[in-house]
Amino acid sequence: MNRRSLLFRAAGLAAVVGGAWWARENLLWPKPDLAFGATGATPWLPFARPALVPTVRVRLGDREVVALIDSGAQYSVIDRALVAALPSAGRSVFDMPLVAYGVGGGAQVGRGTTLSVDLPGLAIRGLRAAILDLGPLASDQGLRTPLILGQDVLGETVLALDPARRHARLVRREAFVRPPDMAPATVGRQGGAMTAAVTVEGSLVTAVIDTGASALLGLSREAAAGAGLMDGRPQGSGVSLVLGGSIRASMVEAETVTFADHLYRRVTVGVFDQPPLPNFPGGLLGMEAFTGRRMAMDLGAGALFVTRPMDLTVS
Repeated sequence: MNRRSLLFRAAGLAAVVGGAWWARENLLWPKPDLAFGATGATPWLPFARPALVPTVRVRLGDREVVALIDSGAQYSVIDRALVAALPSAGRSVFDMPLVAYGVGGGAQVGRGTTLSVDLPGLAIRGLRAAILDLGPLASDQGLRTPLILGQDVLGETVLALDPARRHARLVRREAFVRPPDMAPATVGRQGGAMTAAVTVEGSLVTAVIDTGASALLGLSREAAAGAGLMDGRPQGSGVSLVLGGSIRASMVEAETVTFADHLYRRVTVGVFDQPPLPNFPGGLLGMEAFTGRRMAMDLGAGALFVTRPMDLTVS
């Protein structure tokens, strides 16, 4: 089993869309309150799991859990089993008109709760999280992350990542100073998500930048066909962890992929069936796109900064 196949099976390809996409037009979702310490940032936090996606240890009251920091998840999510295990005193659970979808297209109707989450140097208060069955994402057989910190948190802070060292940091926007070796990348917006233009064998694809995804690129079947990847070339298969379970996806090889002026050769691309939903992303750009470089994402301001990779070719 090669490295990409292992990541595909262990952490999920083009993950889960980090966990969920939401019918947000029916929601009023207040912003959480983020209170940083004197430095205006957390220390560099080591990834809590060996997968390439950013996972950090946090505290919910007196309980330590591992959270996935996921720029592809529109809102934060907590696993139902974890909610049941938390003390009931002072905990609110409320109904909400919410439907969550993962890459596989399966839907869940959720309830919500309000959380207080603590990291070194940062207290998050009033965090509304959907209560959903995260399945293998939360289980001992999967990523073991029963909490997802989504765009509602990332919209209020700068996420800095050093994938080579497997470290993450959250920085108050006003305290963030761009390192001189980081350059801005051209990005756009799709709802609350950040997007980037990616070329696949010369074809342009708009992909959501998804820190919950391990693989470099995942495409919907329609986007893959439009890029010429479904032309009869050999296909493999893999299993991706998605909201509440797992799905099988096709795997094809793209000769070239470009992102932020950098060229990647012989990229294994996962192809998933796109659910019939408006504004569902046709492409997901995952953590392998930042192999050999550091990045800082300011989701609220719509800015992405990256260093040049140490090796311009990934194959």
